[in-house]
This record gives sequence, C-alpha cells and structure tokens, in this order.
Amino acid sequence: MSKPVRISDAKSGIFISERMDYMEISKIIDGEKLSVRLSGRLDTTTAPQLEAELRRSVNGIKKLTLDFTEVEYISSAGLRVLLAAQKVMNRQGEMKLTGVSADIMEIFEITGFSEILTIE
Repeated sequence: MSKPVRISDAKSGIFISERMDYMEISKIIDGEKLSVRLSGRLDTTTAPQLEAELRRSVNGIKKLTLDFTEVEYISSAGLRVLLAAQKVMNRQGEMKLTGVSADIMEIFEITGFSEILTIE
C-alpha cells in the first residue's frame, strides 16, 4: 500500500487519497463536512481500511457524504462499516450515500440497509 498523498487546498481544506488493494478512498474535509469517494470493492480486504479512515476523520464532522459512484461490490464486511459509521453520525450529525448503482442498491434493499441509510 502506498503512503497517503496530501495536497493542501485553501478553498476546501485538505484532500487525501490513499490507494488500497482493490479500493481507492479519497476524502475532502471542508470544516464540519467530510466527503469520501470510494472506488472499487468494499469487501473483507478493504473494509478495515475504510473503517480506520472514517474513525480518524469523523471527529467534529456534522455532515458525512459517501460517494459510491465507482463502488463495484460491497460485502457484509462493508455493510458493517457503513452501519458503524451511521451509528456515529446519528449522534453527531448526518450521513448520506450518493451515486449508488442499481446492483449495490439491490444489496441495500435485500439487507434492509435502504431503510437505515440515507441514499440519494
């Protein structure tokens, strides 16, 4: 795994991109807003990295947006990470998912996650 790339951006805070085995996690912090773009597979291999990144990043965040436009697959390990993030954000703000594909949405519907998560 390569080291995170940090680029300062005066307008929107800090941009960090971290390349994982089958998942790329990019985030933009803008005050109390955190936007996370995921690309690839959210599975047993990559879910722990996303969980660790969210734990490091959500302190003081009121609005968390997860962009799923480029997510190809999600396993039960990925669902667990989303549930944990939703519980944290229920206490301190709000969380939403954007760009969810039909295939991923079907998984959310079958598992009941479409009732728990805010999906736009």
